[in-house]
Amino acid sequence: MKIFIASILVLLSLFATGQQNRFNSIDEKISQMGAMPNENLATITENITHPFFGKEEKARAIYYWITHHITIDPKATKRNDQRKIKPEEIIQLRATTPLGFSLLFQEMCSQANIRCLSVDGYTRNNVDDIGNPPEEINHSWNVVQLGQSPDAWFYVDAAKGSGSLDKRMTTFIPNFNSNYFFTNPEVFNMDHYPDNEAWRLGIGPKSLSAFNALPVIYSYGNALGINKTEPKTGKIKTKTTSTVKFNLFHTPNLAINEMKIVIGEDKRAEIPREIKFTDESGIISFSYSFKRGDEYPVTIFADGKPIISYYVISEE
Repeated sequence: MKIFIASILVLLSLFATGQQNRFNSIDEKISQMGAMPNENLATITENITHPFFGKEEKARAIYYWITHHITIDPKATKRNDQRKIKPEEIIQLRATTPLGFSLLFQEMCSQANIRCLSVDGYTRNNVDDIGNPPEEINHSWNVVQLGQSPDAWFYVDAAKGSGSLDKRMTTFIPNFNSNYFFTNPEVFNMDHYPDNEAWRLGIGPKSLSAFNALPVIYSYGNALGINKTEPKTGKIKTKTTSTVKFNLFHTPNLAINEMKIVIGEDKRAEIPREIKFTDESGIISFSYSFKRGDEYPVTIFADGKPIISYYVISEE
């Protein structure tokens, strides 16, 4: 039985690698086309989708073009200003809110004869969001249909795929993430919660409060395919004499060379400390003792990149 499961995991890994290689060729072709600053929406959509036959390939071409040529507008996003989110306006301005991203992706898919819907909902961007429900919808993404079965719907988040805003929401930081295209639902649901649960694909938190209680998963955590964590909740209560056991379940066969932990953040962040860990069958495991009695954010890094944050309450 163990040999059979291991064989399946290898096949899935090879399939994912093949998919990514195919996406690489699509991405390269779209990259060569450039920004097309003087073209209108219809022409851009035709140019980037015409070379491809399948709907998945066309959707990928649209995703790659948007994530490289549209940026998140910090001021509009911070103020939740949705006045300039029409696809034609976005093509002219080349900046918009996450809702604008989803509406642009939806329109370009529609022009390419791909069924796609915009989904409103919630996400968390930093450790301050743990356990603190947002007052209003703060994010939008898409679901794409490629067939008639329930399994033929796929997640896409072009806004997060393009990069992110800094903590103060004043600066856009470009950082293309391929993995927000057709993301594994269990991974996607770790940092997205739809306002309408009908558009939650696969397994995920059963309520908005349960979602808000989760640790914060960052872009690199999504790329690793983190789909389950132990501890399950983002707030950890412990004692300075105790040890906390961590298990991060992620996509197998993605090698990690180094893990570090940072206590605190910004100017109060301590020097990163290396973690002794194991990574077997897609489970990163390590233990840590929080010997400083206090309350503070804790961020875990894999190969120098932040993947997940908790909020620790350590009592003496």
